[in-house]
Amino acid sequence: MAQEISHFIGGRIVAGKSGRSAPVYNPATGESSATVALASTAEVRSAVEAAKAAAPGWAATTPLRRARILNRFLAILEQRIDTLAAVITAEHGKVLSDAKGEIQRGMEVVEFATAAPQLLKGEVTENVGTRVDSHSLRQPLGVVAGITPFNFPAMVPMWMFPVALACGNCFILKPSERDPSASLLLAEWLKEAGLPDGVFSVVQGDKEAVDAILTDPDINAVSFVGSTPIARYIYETATRHGKRCQALGGAKNHMIVMPDADMDQAVDALMGAAYGSAGERCMAISVAVPIGDKTADALVAKLEPKIRALKIGPGTDPEAEMGPLVTKQHYDKVRGYIDAGEAEGAKLVVDGRSFRMQGYEDGYFVGGTLFDNVTTDMKIYKEEIFGPVLAVARAPDYATAARMINEHEFGNGTAIFTRDGDAAREFAHQIQVGMVGINVPIPVPMAFHSFGGWKASLFGDHHMHGPEGVRFYTKLKTITSRWPTGIRSGADFVMPTMK
Repeated sequence: MAQEISHFIGGRIVAGKSGRSAPVYNPATGESSATVALASTAEVRSAVEAAKAAAPGWAATTPLRRARILNRFLAILEQRIDTLAAVITAEHGKVLSDAKGEIQRGMEVVEFATAAPQLLKGEVTENVGTRVDSHSLRQPLGVVAGITPFNFPAMVPMWMFPVALACGNCFILKPSERDPSASLLLAEWLKEAGLPDGVFSVVQGDKEAVDAILTDPDINAVSFVGSTPIARYIYETATRHGKRCQALGGAKNHMIVMPDADMDQAVDALMGAAYGSAGERCMAISVAVPIGDKTADALVAKLEPKIRALKIGPGTDPEAEMGPLVTKQHYDKVRGYIDAGEAEGAKLVVDGRSFRMQGYEDGYFVGGTLFDNVTTDMKIYKEEIFGPVLAVARAPDYATAARMINEHEFGNGTAIFTRDGDAAREFAHQIQVGMVGINVPIPVPMAFHSFGGWKASLFGDHHMHGPEGVRFYTKLKTITSRWPTGIRSGADFVMPTMK
């Protein structure tokens, strides 16, 4: 009988009681490796009750003590990164080096959150009026929740909960049911680090668990990362129920290649940014925009042999550069996009549909794919594929390329490769995208900055982690005080002013 992956509520593993479960697959073999319990509304509510009970004590815990717990958690992550990476690779399929990379980027947010005593300092103004002082402080929201995607089962949760915990909140995590095991390791290690029971819970599940989170009256804020249609649903539902919400959606990230760019550098950047993690990244570059046919011809000529030479295999193969896609459903979806691009008239330079690997014939492998002469009306240009498919959309000049990016529905990340400082500065200031790279293909901000896109890539007012994360997980309180001096001036019935 297959192992069942359960919930973590009130400081312990809790078996599922809903009677519902879903299979968890090894993407490299296509075989089911376990089942995951799917929480009912009642099970989500039990996590909320545990968090409510723990919330007053955790909010009253000093920021320094919260930081020390997170420091111990960070040390555990450093010691056991191989264990966590192996779990991620087994359920997601990404290569082990990439799994370790995502953990490292998550750990950077934990490092940032250990600065809680500094991050939560307020402001003071003395004598805003005669003998009147004002000071502000940030207080926790209470119980908050995170709904996270399959593509980063460790990193994205760690973009959320370390900051939330540092700010004094209790956190409920609903990970993807496709690769749920990493979340339980994180929960167990937080407890080992000294986190009180109930402060962090994991509820496995599907839409029923999501809707329970979005409508529960005691959950005050929800963070989400996923596709744009779901992000819009999360945001609209959460805010309709009075919750603060940050919902990060999809992307279609363009990279402009100027005629003066270092072509070898640009090609290497595209290889990693388009095909790393099999393209299952919201910051993946999926559209290359070379300026002029000469630049485009040179770019495609250099890309083609490198794509054909990609080392593809199971994530456990130390020589593999790219692993399988996460599920059979997603495998079929990505192949469908390649079919659509070919049918719409794009030039299919490298076709990844034919890739087969001996011994892994049932795995969800799609080879690196390259299209040329892609136009803005094509499905493969307009929609997020989330697979190892790179589209080359030629532009006659920089202005056309910039307009393509600015007119696209998504505005998550973008990049330009050039030696021209004037072009780079113009691009950085005028492009309508939330995260911009100059000769950097995947401009994911460091933990002490904040992550988030524009347009249909983000719903809500706050980006994730960094200073924006602190603001999202806290509410501002401003206190104005005056102490008796023996001076009486009588009642004042007009709007208070500080004369």
